[in-house]
Amino acid sequence: MEKNSLTKKFAALAAAVAVSLCGCGGENSSDNGNENIGADTESAAAAAEGAAIVTEAADGAVTLAAIEAPAEANSLTSLEVIRLMGNGINLGNTLEAYSHKTYLNGANPDGMETGWGQPYTTEEMIKGMKAAGFDTLRIPVAWTNGMNFESGDYTIDERLMTRVETVVRYALDADMYVIVNDHWDGSWWGMFGAEDTATRDSAMEMYKAMWTQIGEYFKDYPYELIFESANEELGDRLNDADVTGSDGVLSTNECYETANLINSEFVKLIRSQGGANADRFLLIAGYNTDIEKTCDDRFKMPEDTADSKLLLSVHYYTPWDYCGTDSVNVWGSPKDYEEQNGLMEKLSKFSEAGYGVVIGEYAVMMKNGGIKPETDKFYDNLLDNCDLYDFCPVLWDCSNFYKRITNTTSDEALTKLFDERRLANESSDTDAVKSAAKEKIEATYEAAQSEQMEGIEFPPSDDMAIAWLMFNSSDYGIAYSVGDTYDPTNMTTGVKATNVQITGSGKYTVALDFSDCGAAKGMGFSALGISNGELFFPGCKITIDEILINGEAKEMTAKGYTASDNDICTRVNLVNQWVKSVPEKGRTADSSLDGCSATILDIGDNERIKTIEVTFTFDE
Repeated sequence: MEKNSLTKKFAALAAAVAVSLCGCGGENSSDNGNENIGADTESAAAAAEGAAIVTEAADGAVTLAAIEAPAEANSLTSLEVIRLMGNGINLGNTLEAYSHKTYLNGANPDGMETGWGQPYTTEEMIKGMKAAGFDTLRIPVAWTNGMNFESGDYTIDERLMTRVETVVRYALDADMYVIVNDHWDGSWWGMFGAEDTATRDSAMEMYKAMWTQIGEYFKDYPYELIFESANEELGDRLNDADVTGSDGVLSTNECYETANLINSEFVKLIRSQGGANADRFLLIAGYNTDIEKTCDDRFKMPEDTADSKLLLSVHYYTPWDYCGTDSVNVWGSPKDYEEQNGLMEKLSKFSEAGYGVVIGEYAVMMKNGGIKPETDKFYDNLLDNCDLYDFCPVLWDCSNFYKRITNTTSDEALTKLFDERRLANESSDTDAVKSAAKEKIEATYEAAQSEQMEGIEFPPSDDMAIAWLMFNSSDYGIAYSVGDTYDPTNMTTGVKATNVQITGSGKYTVALDFSDCGAAKGMGFSALGISNGELFFPGCKITIDEILINGEAKEMTAKGYTASDNDICTRVNLVNQWVKSVPEKGRTADSSLDGCSATILDIGDNERIKTIEVTFTFDE
């Protein structure tokens, strides 16, 4: 498809005086990547007459002083545009870098984008992203960085609006689709869940005022600009206390109802503005942007007066131990592929219903900004699923992969992957792309089944009960198979595990050795788990006899109890700070829950653990 030419913004703005865009220090500078985008008297007059205004710099770069509204209605459907959006990338930790208090103290809001460690955004940077294989740019924004909302004034500072516009233009000029949202933004979203109904009303008033201004400002921009209703806060985090000072009072059902209402008001408001907004593509934030919670029947896509113009936004950081912490650095087991493939298939219910799906964020992240082992496997299979189900994946990146200061990429395998997956290199035969993706997904999974479990004494099995130690260090730097599903490949490289098959009543020992990956720092979470314990030995009871830390017996501060969260895996918590009370269905050998706790060890956060060994009695 040939993109709309970017030539004219609405006449009132184009006829205004030239606008100078300031950098962090508030002064124009050709050295910091700023660009003076404006129009002289002749150009402004031409804009008022509807003429295109395009100027060319000495280096040949095109600078747009105005934007032309689309001349025709948006003829694409949401499923068609998803394919054209290709693969995307986020301008992460930039225009959403939160600095609201400094604005209230008089700071210029257009200089806040460097506050979270990212460089000032330049046209060269965005063109480099396009050249690296990305066809869509998502621009998270903290609009309250230019708003004095506490006083009831919801006006967005023109300087912030103009700065966002400049970055939007960079991306449009680079022939990219562009997504703009209101991101975390200090989590003002918690106002929606406040006990005080007046605060809730103010939240909706503020939300509408925000999108009224954004929508009107950009309503004549081409259809490649997409508005996104919210971010991860549209769900449980409507009860956040960041702004109100206390947790909200909405039940989960009420959070779903409120999220649905917000999305509905968003669509109605934007459509009412006319212009290109009458049929612009709108990206609807899912519940928590979580796939499973969004697939819940309580989440509803809003009604729309435009035909086939709604997209759905979800995020994908599963499993979190691998994607979001430094602890697990192994990915690619059959369970890993099953989990990813299963969630993508579940999500396809929306594309089957005619909604384009945008995975607005996905990433494998490390604290030091490096690339974790097997990231290419994770991304490759995810992109295969996106090809199969017509999803647009948008990488969350904060100069981890694409280094914005140097405009270079940081990993050869990922560079090759994204280059191959750019829209221009994808076949125009959609059926052929889907067929090839399906075959590759199946072949990759089969290879994982035959390779991944080599050398593991007790691979996961439906035919046996296996005891193991779930473990997370207090800094989440070291982990082993956390969760009610036994997965001996879900771990930090170098961890040695002693697991055991449970065959009936008796005494057993399980252990973990961290010697080859350093010592674990404290114990953030640990539990003794028995896979399939509830299925093979219903009503079984486990008594912890002895716990050795670094070879020495550790005194237990409370009595453990046997329980199950899913009626499949049996467990005894050793350190579980999230469980505040003993469940009524807890089981003990003496049939008493007196003195029981979900935390039976006192381990300091800085205590170094090289080995942990647990001996227990199992009574079927």
